[in-house]
Amino acid sequence: MFRLLAALLLLLLPVASFAAQRVIILAPAAADIIEQLGAGPLVVGKTRNVLEFPQATQVGSHIRPNLEIITSLRPNLLIISSNRFFSKEMATSVAAEVFHYQPNTLEEILTQTLALGEKLGREEQARKLVAEQRRKLQQLQPLAESPRVLYEITEAPLTIAGGGHILADIIRRAGGELVSGSQRRMLRFNPEAVLSLQPDIYLWQVGPMNQRPTPAAQRGQYRLLKADFRQVDQLQYSRANSKSFDNTLELNSYFRERK
Repeated sequence: MFRLLAALLLLLLPVASFAAQRVIILAPAAADIIEQLGAGPLVVGKTRNVLEFPQATQVGSHIRPNLEIITSLRPNLLIISSNRFFSKEMATSVAAEVFHYQPNTLEEILTQTLALGEKLGREEQARKLVAEQRRKLQQLQPLAESPRVLYEITEAPLTIAGGGHILADIIRRAGGELVSGSQRRMLRFNPEAVLSLQPDIYLWQVGPMNQRPTPAAQRGQYRLLKADFRQVDQLQYSRANSKSFDNTLELNSYFRERK
């Protein structure tokens, strides 16, 4: 009789929602959000370019994740950017829930922050983080004129950010205009095309994708540009996370103060 009553009570209780206990990060941009949510102790695996969570095991790169290591860590949540480098078949073999994290706008960062908070059992932290980022956007100041901006991802081969990249929305919200002329995330370019666009500002990143570029202002053809050259940190700018809102404020200030 007691067992029957216990079983009935269990059936009457609400079903607990999924809450991750063992997380592997294959989308490096998501690491900052997870840290901001206080969910670091849940992270058991990460790609090698994730600097957060030193206790977590490295599982290769986001381009070449090591399926054997991933499986051995017994995750119940995988955070990936797309199925391009981690296929649906690979995900099925791990038997873990998959969360896709690849926001292309600031608003999508906020939406996915709330969704991650739910998956990680950090709903309240996610709401507070989203409110904090919205307050930052309220500090943006209008510009008298929008500067034309080009963002270099790699020097060789020359690759720039397109309209589908998070950087396009950051630059737009900061008051600038990205001049790539394409809605792709990234596109191959050439110096002659840069000269034809005549950007007012040339942002060039340094980081894992662009490790030792020649300073843009020192390159032969670019000396013909009447542009302001500004070096930025790839890990700060190219990843769509909470830092994107700080970058938007920083660029807005830079646009307003430049002569």
